[in-house]
Amino acid sequence: MFTPRLPIDDVLDALTTALQAEGRAVLMAPPGAGKTTRVPLALLPVIKGRIVMLEPRRLAARTAAERMAQTLGEKAGETVGYRIRGEAKLSKATRIEVVTEGILTRMLQTDPELSGIGAVIFDEFHERSLNADLGLALTWEVRQALRDDLALVVMSATLDAAPVAALLDDAPVIRSEGRAFPVETRWLDAPVPKKQRLEQAAADLVVKAVSEAEGSALVFLPGEGEIRRVQSLLEGRVPADCAIRPLFGAMKFADQRAAIAPTQSGRKIVLATSIAETSLTIEDIRIVVDAGRARRARFDPASGMSRLVTERASKAEAEQRRGRAGRVSTGICYRLWTKGEEGALPAFAPAEIETADLTGLALELALWGASESDLAFLTPPPAGPLSEARSLLENLGALEADGRITAHGKALAAKPLH
Repeated sequence: MFTPRLPIDDVLDALTTALQAEGRAVLMAPPGAGKTTRVPLALLPVIKGRIVMLEPRRLAARTAAERMAQTLGEKAGETVGYRIRGEAKLSKATRIEVVTEGILTRMLQTDPELSGIGAVIFDEFHERSLNADLGLALTWEVRQALRDDLALVVMSATLDAAPVAALLDDAPVIRSEGRAFPVETRWLDAPVPKKQRLEQAAADLVVKAVSEAEGSALVFLPGEGEIRRVQSLLEGRVPADCAIRPLFGAMKFADQRAAIAPTQSGRKIVLATSIAETSLTIEDIRIVVDAGRARRARFDPASGMSRLVTERASKAEAEQRRGRAGRVSTGICYRLWTKGEEGALPAFAPAEIETADLTGLALELALWGASESDLAFLTPPPAGPLSEARSLLENLGALEADGRITAHGKALAAKPLH
């Protein structure tokens, strides 16, 4: 059942009604609609027990929890808390717990009934991480077999909702019209010359963007190396009132916070990886510069490990990035490709389960005591890589020949390591 596009307040009413009637729902809302910080708070009066919301990244989890706590006039760790690897802010009063995706898997493996939890929310599910796909499959089995009172919400901005709704036994689909400001899109007049480095082309486009448009800029680059090189190329080429701020996952949280905090004076240029695509509002951004690249993990059969590769971004990723310019005001998105090149971009990025090393997934399945065919995966894991993963685990002594997990395998599963 699909609803028409609704204002966010009507969406919250429709969502609570759907959960009370069906116990599950898929929420489609564009960037800036407010789903990350408003949905959990709206569910507090109708959900018995704690609400667990999954975020794909640590920065997003902490920022979302802090923003919701601020809305309630509290500090993180009171009504709203968070838990990520190596850090937690929770208390006995915590009703909303924002966690990174791997944390949910550990919660499920430790307590399959999810005791005390009344709802699980999968935010930004369109990113299709391996942990999110596994978490949804396990949570859905728990709801079907043990906890028919467990409410389940899948939220996304760009995901094709129909397959997710079908996976969840035709869950209601609720769509928000959002509240983003208009964003103008500007493409290159000609393709980037093949001999020109991505970093140089991106730096040139940033200089052009900040000279033509007002406000701070958010620049999307594939990784830390490109960020550092573009930062070096911009030194001395941008207006004196522009502070350059890197933003990537390996940074200290204090440095990440400085990158997303409003500027006291002047404006800033945030050079970011995909960490800034979703769930974060950088207050004064009115310009987006998209280099059109994404870095993904790909399994390499020759080495038996995953390696990072740089690829063209998908149309869905480009749309997510474009939306960042319309969070607080009208904005402009500069794309490092021509309008003609856009037609060749893939519609969506591949799900991580299709391309990644599946050793961790195979170990989690063995620990759960199920095979992939027993669970409802939106994208089933490919048979060949999964078979290779199980062979590796058997060689490591983590699995018996019949696929059962060993004591050594259970010890391995408890470690946050490959």
